[in-house]
Amino acid sequence: MEPELTVNETFTVNDIHLCYESDNASYIFTSNPSIICVLLYILLGSLSVVTICGNLLVIISIIYFKQLHTPTNYLILSLAVADLLVGVLVFPFSMAFTVTSCWYHEDIFCKVRGSFDVTLSTASILNLCCISIDRYYAVCQPLTYKSKINDRVIMIMILVSWGLAALIGIGIIIAGFNQGKCEESCLIDALISTTLACIFSFYIPVIIMLSIYLKIFLVAQKQANSIQSTTCHSTKSGATVSKMERKATKTLATVLGVFLLCWTPYFLCIVFQPLTYSITPIAVIETLNWLTLSNSMLNPFIYAFFYSWFRSAFRMIISGKIFHGDFSNGSEQCHSD
Repeated sequence: MEPELTVNETFTVNDIHLCYESDNASYIFTSNPSIICVLLYILLGSLSVVTICGNLLVIISIIYFKQLHTPTNYLILSLAVADLLVGVLVFPFSMAFTVTSCWYHEDIFCKVRGSFDVTLSTASILNLCCISIDRYYAVCQPLTYKSKINDRVIMIMILVSWGLAALIGIGIIIAGFNQGKCEESCLIDALISTTLACIFSFYIPVIIMLSIYLKIFLVAQKQANSIQSTTCHSTKSGATVSKMERKATKTLATVLGVFLLCWTPYFLCIVFQPLTYSITPIAVIETLNWLTLSNSMLNPFIYAFFYSWFRSAFRMIISGKIFHGDFSNGSEQCHSD
């Protein structure tokens, strides 16, 4: 995602981007890039490739293996599609035309890029939120889980997530909040833009996710304590319960920690930036922007690689085994832990 605030000041070309040079009041990619510039684009290109490959593995696995056709996995599929599109569209656009260059030049390319950026990033966050809701019913209300979370409900959740994401992404662009020139009402427009984007794209989903995962953790801990007390506190049972608690804690800490690590610094920056008169260093904005996009690369590892059924599917796909027979019904183990 990208910030919406700029000011009318004079900048040198190095203030825009290390890989750009000035050409008649516009900025073009330098014909003689430095080693740092080359290494930077190799790194960003690698992130894009890993994002695409990782999420493509998740998508193929869920579509091909029938045993993975479950409501929960449909949410993971939707998340993988959003993250895949981030790798296919947002990563290359951001590399071809740097985020900070769009601060100074308002054109159709910047609007399209910004719309893709906001829409897909928001869709990814909202899908994460839906997954947390699914996990809540699975852990906290297991007896009614199948009746409340069925294919129809999952489809509604997916459609709402993508619909809201598109509405936010396109709405911000149409409303003119994404403009790169700062006029008299710049501060007001920037505050409105960043406030709306932050509330609907980040803070509301984060509050929901934190609340849900906290509830899941408390319920799981209570269930573990109950199991421990009903088994007379045997050593074996105690060890099992302790293992369950550690696994639940580790999983929730990984999910929330990586998500917040990737997104919080950026949103804090764009919230406080309009309130300050100093310009945030370009390198900081670029780094925070790419940090948020990297969450799309990490999601397959968090939501798929932790489960044995996805790991089995990945091995069969990468080895090409699925091309030498029909394994869609799961000839090898493809089930949930």
